[in-house]
Amino acid sequence: MTSSKYLIVGGGMTADAAARAIRESDPKGSIGVLSAETHPPYNRPPLSKGLWKGDDPAKTVWRGTDTLGIDLRLGRRATAINTRQKTVTDDRGNVLSYEKLLLATGGTPRRLPLQTSQIIYYRTFDDYTRLRALANEKLSFVVLGGGFIGSEVAAALRTVGCAVTMIVPEDGISARVFPPDLSKFLVDYYREQGVDVRTGEGLADLQQGAGKLLVKTTHGKEVPANAVVAGLGIQPNVELAEQAGIRVENGIVVDDLLQTSAPDVFAAGDVANFFNPALGIRMRVEHEDNANTMGAAAGRSMAGKGSPYTHLPFFYSDLFALGYEAVGELDPRLETQAVWKERFKEGVIYYLKDGKVRGVLLWNTWGQVDNARAIIGTTKRLGVAD
Repeated sequence: MTSSKYLIVGGGMTADAAARAIRESDPKGSIGVLSAETHPPYNRPPLSKGLWKGDDPAKTVWRGTDTLGIDLRLGRRATAINTRQKTVTDDRGNVLSYEKLLLATGGTPRRLPLQTSQIIYYRTFDDYTRLRALANEKLSFVVLGGGFIGSEVAAALRTVGCAVTMIVPEDGISARVFPPDLSKFLVDYYREQGVDVRTGEGLADLQQGAGKLLVKTTHGKEVPANAVVAGLGIQPNVELAEQAGIRVENGIVVDDLLQTSAPDVFAAGDVANFFNPALGIRMRVEHEDNANTMGAAAGRSMAGKGSPYTHLPFFYSDLFALGYEAVGELDPRLETQAVWKERFKEGVIYYLKDGKVRGVLLWNTWGQVDNARAIIGTTKRLGVAD
């Protein structure tokens, strides 16, 4: 049996951030990382952003976790936790003991019934490598979904000269986040960039033949493609926690020190359901800022130097020449107020409830995230140039 003072299940950004925080707080404590990935921890955002613009993976992707002096076990999947004996069993039958355990298990992309290598569920570095190789052949692609991943991947593929069709069930791109007018503007904008955007259409059927995939939409249309990228969202990987009897509700439920319902077991990142005092709600966030900040907070808590996690995460995206940063609750069902410097090109959109700011979208304007955080829950507003 292998023993670690600190054991982390998961090998993403959250795991790396936690390991670094533990090492800073407890320089001599042994740290083990058990990861299903075959690569050491890496940054995910460049996979749909900078790498398509020619950034060097060695400088933008790899985090250097393997230089921290930890026991990094790659290509291993945890299959069971015994919270009484404080052990984790992996898929090779190895048993690892711990004093403190972190579940940073992330999420798994939602999948389609058809099993084929021509469907790419875009989440990992290997997914990027596969898609980039296909894109270099200037093939045709169908992107399913107009959310965070779908909008970024469609823009990336089109930027390198590929034929791209987007199948978007909603009336616009990112319609579950942006107000209707901005969402519909993005449809026109993407079409101007050469993307064939089909809004209000869902996937009815997907067939394979003659080396291509045939996408059939709910409008009865057929779209052939060399490959399909499915941006259907993720499901939090909670199976391990459920097996261990740990409380799960839209993710693994944690307290303000990021501890689960089991003693000495913590959770962080995409999989963790935490309470945010600024918004007064429990939430689960699937973005880089939360992965890094929450992972570090969990590491400090595991090392006995924790403090309540009150951070309000932000997220960001690049959409061709446009981009945004956002913080708080972005729900178009809320009241929204836009302050444009130039309509749809630069401005700030507020999401309001009972006159108070719940979320702020900083559209093509930068350096205001901290100011936006400061007004969540208040009646204040920011000017575009504040």
